[in-house]
Amino acid sequence: MRVRLEDWFLTHEERGNPSTKLEGWTTGNLVRPLIHGATYFAELAERIDGLGKDDLLLFADWRGDPDELLTGGGQPVAEVMAEAARRGALVRGLIWRSHLDFLRFSSAENRHLGEDIEAAGGQALLDTRVRHGGSHHQKFVILRHDRDAERDVAFVGGIDLCHSRRDDAAHFGDPQAAPMPKSYGERPPWHDVQVAIHGPAVGEVEKVFCERWEDPAPETRQPIRRLRDHLQRMDDVPPLPKPGPPPDPVGTHAVQLLRTYPHLRRAYPFAPEGERSVARAYHKVLGRARSLVYLEDQYLWSTEVIEPFAEALERERELRMVIVVPRYPDQDGWLAGPASLIGRSEALARLMRAGEGRVAIYDLENHLGTAVYVHAKVCVVDDVWASVGSDNVNLRSWTFDSELSCAVLDEEPDPRPPSGASRYARRLRLALAAEHLDRDPDDVDELCDPVTAFEAFAESAARLESWHKSGRRGPRPPGRLRPHPQPELGRLRRTLAMPLYRMVVDPDGRPPRLRRSKDF
Repeated sequence: MRVRLEDWFLTHEERGNPSTKLEGWTTGNLVRPLIHGATYFAELAERIDGLGKDDLLLFADWRGDPDELLTGGGQPVAEVMAEAARRGALVRGLIWRSHLDFLRFSSAENRHLGEDIEAAGGQALLDTRVRHGGSHHQKFVILRHDRDAERDVAFVGGIDLCHSRRDDAAHFGDPQAAPMPKSYGERPPWHDVQVAIHGPAVGEVEKVFCERWEDPAPETRQPIRRLRDHLQRMDDVPPLPKPGPPPDPVGTHAVQLLRTYPHLRRAYPFAPEGERSVARAYHKVLGRARSLVYLEDQYLWSTEVIEPFAEALERERELRMVIVVPRYPDQDGWLAGPASLIGRSEALARLMRAGEGRVAIYDLENHLGTAVYVHAKVCVVDDVWASVGSDNVNLRSWTFDSELSCAVLDEEPDPRPPSGASRYARRLRLALAAEHLDRDPDDVDELCDPVTAFEAFAESAARLESWHKSGRRGPRPPGRLRPHPQPELGRLRRTLAMPLYRMVVDPDGRPPRLRRSKDF
């Protein structure tokens, strides 16, 4: 039986933002998961190299390092885009201006990427039209072709065009490493996912870019930055060409784009009260979850955000959850580290109470025993609904920063038992499971069963953990999963870090009336 799209996707009313130009969803798409930055970057480089005169390259990024190589022996990202502009392609970028570099952000790198594109004839805006302390966290690229629409593609997900992202399945890290805590080594292993979208949904991703690009508000309200941008001609906002018709249908995938925009005093014209369709979609699909929720997430904190997951566990006594997170926070200061763990500690405790024995949380390591930083934002519910995006499971991603996610329902059922699954969602979950378990990707059919999959993860993680506790004697067992320890925080550090957690780490970007009602 084919899935009923309206049962899983948000209707126009349920999105809660009548001002957007986005459709409710589009059908006839083909969506391909690109697991690992190296996979994504290689395809991105090849496709940008194919752009010519009057073709279109649009991108939005949280961080962009102009010298990041897209392939091992290839060119850096800034040069790849600049060459496309010199060939006559129209190149436009929306790059978050970022906080200061000494705070482990990317202000200088983002500016340099924009400058390189500008010098070649493109245009890049350094965009701070966000709440104070917030960011534009969307990461997507759109390539449209003036004479061959069949080649049009949009890339959406969690992978920035920057250092540390070009890792592969071996997880030995990107040679161009970004600063990370010492626990991840000199070349931090990095697990991430992007999707390539073909078909009518490419036009929807283009609408997301156009809405931001055409926002009449200045890119920054700070006078010195505005003057600097003006002197360097980085405040020009040339009009975009009128979007062409969406690409023709090419597959069986229905796509719904989900977003977060915060509530601003100077409102977005395309989201006057912000948009929280990411949060609303999770509430809707978790209300339908029956058998298995598979989640990979960078943060997983905030008790308010975790509540629909806990309620699903309490409602469905056979529901299981498998969750993969990083072993260590990405900030390791005396207060920054605990601030990152406060929400996770409470969230995990809430999940364990709600689904005792049916919730399993893991982190990853490579075959050298180095922890892998899990940056992926993936959720698969009952092997039917699957989402890949920039959003994490926390209040910041659901209300405060800008985010973009691609949710997919495949109208083609998966033929393997148990029945009721969709081909795309099941294949995505099994591809990730095969990697984490060190299994042959063609030998995972037994993991279609939720209970078998849950037990396979538990057994693999237990074997690897036992090997570590025995002093690593004998051959290392297959698999990369380790049981994730419950964070332990002393009372003093928790008390001191709590204000940092509430105001900086996981702030709330909802309108006051929604904060009071705890609604999204």
